[in-house]
Amino acid sequence: MPPNVMKQKLLNGEPAFGVSIMIPSPQLVEMVGKLGFDWVLIDCEHGTINPETVETLAMAAESVGLTAIARPRTRDAADIQQVMDRGVAGVQVPHVITADDARAVVNAVKYHPNGTRGLAAGTRPANYGFGISQSEYVEMANRESLICVQFEDKEALDHVDEILDVDHIDVFFVGPSDLSQSMGHPGQYDEPSVAAAIDSTFKKTLAAGKVAGTPANADKVRATLDRGVLYMYTHVTKLLGAAVDGYFEAAGRQS
Repeated sequence: MPPNVMKQKLLNGEPAFGVSIMIPSPQLVEMVGKLGFDWVLIDCEHGTINPETVETLAMAAESVGLTAIARPRTRDAADIQQVMDRGVAGVQVPHVITADDARAVVNAVKYHPNGTRGLAAGTRPANYGFGISQSEYVEMANRESLICVQFEDKEALDHVDEILDVDHIDVFFVGPSDLSQSMGHPGQYDEPSVAAAIDSTFKKTLAAGKVAGTPANADKVRATLDRGVLYMYTHVTKLLGAAVDGYFEAAGRQS
């Protein structure tokens, strides 16, 4: 498991810019790295990506100095271990509602003494067991792995403060799509109650000295940075769509 450069940037108070990919394409991952992004989100919750492909995409990311973060299908420990054992540098875990949920995520990602993740010999992140002892690998994995938990349920809003107190979590992420739906206003991020919930969660996160995260497309990235958010990504489809709009605008044709 290589050093987690993106995690170090966040610890230094620097923003980290990522791209979400939902399709199993190592070529797209390579392109994201060559274009200068810091990390890639391998989305197993909403995408068509299986565990075998996660490993291939993580290898592609490492080849271009890109940090690979996976969003597992669920917050279940088995789904988290599947992606971690494929060699990603961390997880962005959906639908964390209570502090107990958050502690369960930590247990699934970290080894003893920080968690209870199952330890296996010969996995890819452990260098297949070549040239490194298990104890050395455990120490490295506990140090370098990144944990991001998602606030995206109305019920989670009552537990933000307790979740922020859970140790070994690096990023606290507001997922506006599911949060707006949970609050009865799907996709309406500017609806007053939704906007207030998002703003309150950011403020609580920053006041606790923690790293905040959220999606940010090109039209929102400056405002997102100004809110103190350091961990953000856009979707590869949004990048493609914006490029197409610019191309056809230059050609004098509507896309």
